[in-house]
Amino acid sequence: MKLAINLGLSLLMLAASLWMVWPNAHGQDALGVAFDRLTFADFAQTLVAYFAMLGVVHFCRAYRWTNLLAPIGVRLGLGRLMAVSSVGFMAILVIPARLGELVRPALIRQKGHVSASAALGTVAVERIIDGLVVSIVVFVTFVTLKNDQSPGWMMPTAYIASGLFGVCLIGLFFALSWPNWTVRTFLKVSLLTTLAPRLATRLEGKLHELIRGFAVLRDKKNLFAFLAWTIAYWVANGLSCWVLARGMGLDTTVVGAFALMGLVAVGITLPNSPGMIGQYQWLTMLGVSLELGAITDVAPLHPDGTPVYGMVLAFAIFLHGLQVVWYVGAGLVAVATPHVSFSELWAARKLDPEPVAGDAPAS
Repeated sequence: MKLAINLGLSLLMLAASLWMVWPNAHGQDALGVAFDRLTFADFAQTLVAYFAMLGVVHFCRAYRWTNLLAPIGVRLGLGRLMAVSSVGFMAILVIPARLGELVRPALIRQKGHVSASAALGTVAVERIIDGLVVSIVVFVTFVTLKNDQSPGWMMPTAYIASGLFGVCLIGLFFALSWPNWTVRTFLKVSLLTTLAPRLATRLEGKLHELIRGFAVLRDKKNLFAFLAWTIAYWVANGLSCWVLARGMGLDTTVVGAFALMGLVAVGITLPNSPGMIGQYQWLTMLGVSLELGAITDVAPLHPDGTPVYGMVLAFAIFLHGLQVVWYVGAGLVAVATPHVSFSELWAARKLDPEPVAGDAPAS
């Protein structure tokens, strides 16, 4: 039932997003003009620069996981780490409703060493800290770009995002400080202890294993290293958006590119459409409009006469498409290596049954 609901929400998001970004006749003409103005030589240079930045993004995003795994006794070689991460990133992109987040924890679980729940706890920390970093980026860039023509949803979005991820951080603090009380309170508030006592008993152990994955928050050395890699990841991500936007003729500043990145990052925490199709383009166009103002299919015009709408839509299509090519390609290459196999992926489709984790390091 939960899977059916997630898939239903994902398909609903796909339909809504496609409806919002699908161009009418004027928009299609504007998109055609925008594509025609791209010369092969100039765009080839942009692609080289963009993929170089994307390589930095990918490495930082993957490597920082070592600092989350180390406090729970897990050590992965660089090849294994990059392969598992690449497959996990591909799964997040292609599997709807964020269900791909389960792939990395499932791939590294090992009987007697680390449970999928503990590994999933590290991913939870990763998501929450990412959310806090992005919330800061969104707040700072939105305040910087705010003017009399800014849309009414702009600042409420910044406040809501900051508030939600702030609540999650408080939840992490309580879980680490008083794990037993936090777990019992969660089960009571969710009414599971009353409505489904067997499930509550089973879930209690898994929640404690999940909290075990929060151990990095007590490990200052690994926490600071993780934060440094996280900052490098998001800085490279924002700069890659700026490089592609400028290469496609958009007059986007670095601040505007980071605002765009932050809005997209916040938006895709909602139920994802399959492959984020439509959703990613819509969020990208919203993000660009924060700096360039309202954009329609007929106005404004670029100084060379090209409709800005077509340029922005072309940018949104390329930004999403190039990332799909990168992450799917990297994931398929990873599966072709000895570090991750198709049989391992098939076995990872379920997190149960799951061994109880000990303190011994995983190989």
